[in-house]
Amino acid sequence: MAKIQAEKGSKKLLNAWAFYDWANSVYTLTIASSIFPIFYSALFASSDELVSAFGYEMKPTVLISIVTAFTFLTVAILSPILSGVADYVGNKKMFMKFFCYVGSIGCMGLYWFSLDYIHLSMFFYFMGLIGYWGSLVFYNSYLPDIAFEHQQDSISAKGFSLGYIGSVLLLVLNLAMVMMPEMFGFDVGETEESLNLAKFEAMKISFITVGIWWALFSQYTFYVLPKGVSTGHKITKSVVFNGLKELGLVWDNLKQNKRLKRYLGAFFVFSMAVQTIMLMAVYFGEKEISWATDSEKTTGLIISILVIQLVAVLGAYVTSKASGKFGNIRTLIFVNFIWLCLCFYAFFMVTPMQFYIAAGLVGLVMGGVQSLGRSTYSKFLPETDDTTSYFSFYDVAEKIGIVIGMVIFAVVDQVSNMRYAILFLFVFFLAGIILLFRVPKEKPLN
Repeated sequence: MAKIQAEKGSKKLLNAWAFYDWANSVYTLTIASSIFPIFYSALFASSDELVSAFGYEMKPTVLISIVTAFTFLTVAILSPILSGVADYVGNKKMFMKFFCYVGSIGCMGLYWFSLDYIHLSMFFYFMGLIGYWGSLVFYNSYLPDIAFEHQQDSISAKGFSLGYIGSVLLLVLNLAMVMMPEMFGFDVGETEESLNLAKFEAMKISFITVGIWWALFSQYTFYVLPKGVSTGHKITKSVVFNGLKELGLVWDNLKQNKRLKRYLGAFFVFSMAVQTIMLMAVYFGEKEISWATDSEKTTGLIISILVIQLVAVLGAYVTSKASGKFGNIRTLIFVNFIWLCLCFYAFFMVTPMQFYIAAGLVGLVMGGVQSLGRSTYSKFLPETDDTTSYFSFYDVAEKIGIVIGMVIFAVVDQVSNMRYAILFLFVFFLAGIILLFRVPKEKPLN
């Protein structure tokens, strides 16, 4: 018996779409933002200041920045090609699944992360990162397909909120393993060294739980979402680069749509800075904040991440309400101004308490800028059935921005330190605010 497809705008379809945030957000919290950065820093704590990889000597934070930038560059190149193929064969859900499973396997592979096999270890990190962002290309493109314009702000915010809640639940479990390994059957021994080894093993187990959670909970989304409009076409050499052609068509259409073009330019600039800060925040806190002991450092970083995630739920909700009252662009300008101020604040903060305050403010504006940035772009799209190509263009702009942001951060960090790298991002928030003021208020007639 054939499955009955849920109608556009239906509660079932909207909830199934938003539930993928519940599934994949555990990656951003545990791997990108909390336990893996702590694990990574601890791994290098007993080694020399510089690490040898890919034929160069560099700081560990620079290595992770460069690999992250390379991953986003790969996504930026692949996403238009794959989205074009997805449009041609009419099955973008298949590609979303593929990246989901690549990311899930990459997370589980991090269990074997070690200095002795640094290149293979970084490849698993690469798999997790490319799987997460690659699947988002197709996930985001579903938004105008499953929701009407008046639903898009709220369902986008709901997705982020579900993601924050789900990821915190798994993080709490993983943190319990790390902080109290003896309660989960780990051999803690009788010495400080054996206890630390048990905590290290618990961190590695947490990477496996992320991969399983991601693959498992995504199944409901994959079951309900439509696969796309089937065309009966097969993938051939002639259609592999069809996505690049579609990207060119989107660019031509942007030239005639001043509102969308100017918004995308502003998004490119401020997203560059936001994503760079989010990716490097824990590494910054680990290196630049004056923690009394290593134990306080681990606990403090974990508390900060939890604060960010919990406040982000409120931030996404408040921003959604503010956009309904003041408009998307005005709300984004205000949120970017707070980010701008945070760059100055971060440059001077030294104590753990100052870091906790920054974490609360970051959480408040992080959820807002992400959910509103996505839904604003969706609302500004022209009437079209080719949403995948438009969101591919959106994702390419975001990824190239991240590449630039991470490279700038890595260069400044290598020659100076992370404080100056964060401060430098002030320029991008200022430029983003200026560009947002230039976005026309009314939707064009074309």
